[in-house]
Amino acid sequence: MKRLAILTGGGDAPGLNAVLRAAVKTAVQVYGCEILGVRNGYDGFIEPGGIVPLGLKEVRGILPRGGTILGTANRGNPFARKVEQDGEEQVIDVSDQVVSAIKKLKVDGVIVVGGDGSLRIAQEFYEKGVPVVGVPKTIDNDIGGTDVTFGFDTAVNIAMEAIDRLHTTAESHHRVMVLELMGWDAGFIALHAGISGGADVILIPEIPFTWQAIVDKILDRVRRGTYFSIVVVSEGARPRDGGLVYRQAGDEIYAPRLGGIGQQVADTLQIDTGLETRVTVLGHLQRGGSPTAFDRWLCSRYGAAAVRLAAEEKYGRMVALQGTEVVDTGLQEALVVPKRVNLESDAVQTARDLGISFGDAG
Repeated sequence: MKRLAILTGGGDAPGLNAVLRAAVKTAVQVYGCEILGVRNGYDGFIEPGGIVPLGLKEVRGILPRGGTILGTANRGNPFARKVEQDGEEQVIDVSDQVVSAIKKLKVDGVIVVGGDGSLRIAQEFYEKGVPVVGVPKTIDNDIGGTDVTFGFDTAVNIAMEAIDRLHTTAESHHRVMVLELMGWDAGFIALHAGISGGADVILIPEIPFTWQAIVDKILDRVRRGTYFSIVVVSEGARPRDGGLVYRQAGDEIYAPRLGGIGQQVADTLQIDTGLETRVTVLGHLQRGGSPTAFDRWLCSRYGAAAVRLAAEEKYGRMVALQGTEVVDTGLQEALVVPKRVNLESDAVQTARDLGISFGDAG
């Protein structure tokens, strides 16, 4: 193994730089291997200046930094790339150009650090003969085959701190505070942060809610002399009799953008409970900033393990945390069934035992 390429794709997450650092240090110091950084996801393979050398000097000091020194692109699918030709927008497949560029670089393997979208693209390239190794990244923690994706722990801690801060102002002003968090199809951030922060209501995509159940929960607290409540809402939560709330429409390439369910919940609760209600949308604060100790620890292990997989020529596979050990699993197997909150899990049962409502009663 003499040369590897590494890219970071999809939405950014705390810990990306920690993976890059670990991969570079392992490749250089253990295998005497050169690493090339690919800028802005897969786009870097076919764009001018998209390939840069990554050595020990380039990764020095980046362990605690958020974001990624390589940049990323969550709308960069080479198999369906939107371009303008003859004054019109068209969707074209440039995957063969990417494959050709990879061959010209004479790399022994490509390490793809990304979420389900980037890793699905990696699997497609593997089927076209590209030697790829995956590293699971997403704050949503919704990739199969691994107990935890990196970035999740940091996002949960940021959300929990927000809940702690909302508690004090909610109690002081006798308000209902609604906190909207990320989570399109999976409610792991809301569930973990909600339990950790002492939320009264948690609304997640896996459990469609009823308005009456939430209202009943809050009014019951009032009857018991507690005049404030904390409601945590995943952006992908929806009522039983309604659909998802979007702030931007999608098209044949780009998925629509969720946003607004928190405001809808707040508006409804203020009318139906008579209590002053405020909404906070945490948004990209969950993605930014320095990674937690757990994410730095996990990313360092993932980055080193990805290089070891490449050295063993175990391509088409992904590093994963199962229990306390970092192992590897097939990319295809990891992606075939997206991970969702298990409604029979002890986490959900614990929330119910603590008196937290999921809005699924009444």
